[in-house]
Amino acid sequence: MNKTEILNSKQIQQKLNRLTHEVYENNFSEKELLIAGIEGNGYLVAKRVCESLKKISKQKITLGKITLDKKDPLAKEAKIDFTEKDYKNKTVILVDDVLNSGKTLIYAVRVFLDKPVKKLNTLVLVDRSHRMFPVKADFVGLSLSTTLQEHIVADLSKKGQESVYLV
Repeated sequence: MNKTEILNSKQIQQKLNRLTHEVYENNFSEKELLIAGIEGNGYLVAKRVCESLKKISKQKITLGKITLDKKDPLAKEAKIDFTEKDYKNKTVILVDDVLNSGKTLIYAVRVFLDKPVKKLNTLVLVDRSHRMFPVKADFVGLSLSTTLQEHIVADLSKKGQESVYLV
C-alpha cells in the first residue's frame, strides 16, 4: 500500500490551533461551548480543540463523545454522552477527523436535530470534498481534492507523532 504523508505532527498542531481560534472568534460571546467529537479520531481532534480553547478562552468548555456505527449508522441509534441540560440553548461544535462522503457527519448531526441547541457548527481536520450527503464543515483544517479511489487516513493515536496520509 502506497501512502503519502500530507500532514505531519507540527502541521496538524498548526491546523488545530487555527481551527481553535476560528471557533473562538465565531463564538466569543457565548458563555459555554460544547465540543462533541465523533468516536475515534473525531473525539481525539475534539479533545485537542477543547484543550486549546481552554487556553485562549474563559468560556466553559465541555467535551463529549458521539458513538455511532460509521459503516451502518441505521443499525443502532447514535448516542451522545451529554444530557439535555448540558446542551439546552448552547452552542455545539461537532468534530470529526476527515469529511469524506458526509455520511458519518450527517448521522452525527441527526443526533441534535430534535434537541434544543442554540447553534450547531461542524469542524473537520481534513475535507476531501466527495459529498454524497448535503453536509458541509463550518471549520476546515485542510481541504484536499482527491480521486474517489484515494483515501485519507489520520493517525492521531500518539501525541507528538500524529500524521495524516493519502492512501
